[in-house]
Amino acid sequence: MHSAQNIPKDDFSALLSRYREFVKSKLFPIDLSLVNGPFRSFLPQLESLRSDAKSQGLFAPHLSTEDGGVGLNLVQFAQVSEILGQSPVGHYVFNCQAPDIGNMELLHLFGSETQQKTWLKPLQEGKIRSCFAMTEPAHAGSNPIIMGTSAVREGDCYRINGHKWFTTAADGAAFTIVMAVTNPDADSAYQRASMLIVPLDIPGFKLIRNIPIMGDAGEDYLSHAEIRFEDCLVPAENMIGEEGQGFALAQERLGPGRIHHCMRWIGICERAFDMMCQRAVSRQLDFGKPLAEKQTIQNWIAESRAEIKASRLMVMDTAEKMQQHGAKAVREDISTIKFFVADVLMKVIDRAIQVHGALGITDDTLLSFWYRHERGARIYDGPDEVHKSALARSILKNYRRNE
Repeated sequence: MHSAQNIPKDDFSALLSRYREFVKSKLFPIDLSLVNGPFRSFLPQLESLRSDAKSQGLFAPHLSTEDGGVGLNLVQFAQVSEILGQSPVGHYVFNCQAPDIGNMELLHLFGSETQQKTWLKPLQEGKIRSCFAMTEPAHAGSNPIIMGTSAVREGDCYRINGHKWFTTAADGAAFTIVMAVTNPDADSAYQRASMLIVPLDIPGFKLIRNIPIMGDAGEDYLSHAEIRFEDCLVPAENMIGEEGQGFALAQERLGPGRIHHCMRWIGICERAFDMMCQRAVSRQLDFGKPLAEKQTIQNWIAESRAEIKASRLMVMDTAEKMQQHGAKAVREDISTIKFFVADVLMKVIDRAIQVHGALGITDDTLLSFWYRHERGARIYDGPDEVHKSALARSILKNYRRNE
């Protein structure tokens, strides 16, 4: 996935400027209309933008040049991810959106030759979309080793039964990677689940609904689905890796994914911050004075700038450590950035809404869209409270050793 290519500093700076210009000139003008939908009516336009990104050599920044991408390493892609995050469809247009990017990483690292040819290649080219089915309504998503979905071996196939939800972008996807229990009697709870590729056009797969998120169900890429597997038969060769490796593979997928998410959130923060400052200087209050002269507003602006900068430095430091030493070396850092940046995101969006007044809660700006859809940042990929607890336990281990 992420190439070892080292783009010279000046060349990379110019590349970042090209991404900024593309997002600002081509995506900003359509963002608001697009999120107010219907999303599918914009798909032809988005496909045209994808072609434009390809022609400019900007498509799939996370992929190696051999795989048709730009060849950025993790640290470089993190910086691009922030720029793309300023638009709700920035990552989609450049084919590095969740959950596809995580599935690309998974199949690149652990997929068989057949799986890579059948699923990975068209996914990398942007010809199909995918989804990832792990969370279940009957079990706490914060504890993925407990799940009810099963995959029972029957000859050369697995029979899958189960109920999932918050399967992002299942609407219109070509396949899902599902976490299912294959080894219920394994001694370790971490070795009971496996990952299987399930085409979504097979008998037994049912998309029940796109779940309304604070009143907005969304569609296609901008959706979170509730789904069922009812006696879905898939070939045994659709298993990724070996039986019982599901949890380990999920951790490999989620490590870099949290860096991607955090940098996207920082991109949202930057755009919301810009909107807040623009509103503060343009909104006239009593006696013709702008809102920006109010000390409370100035405090919000100062606090937001400091928190965004701190978030960026923290995430980039984690990305650099992960790139040099691997995901296991940054477990504490991953938990730290996840809950810290998610909290900053909510603060900045909330302040921007407050500065906009009643306008901020309408769909006449992007703020209400982000408030609805990014509140989940403090929940998905592990609730903030779980990450805080994990971080504290890890820190306290060293103190207990010294007792």
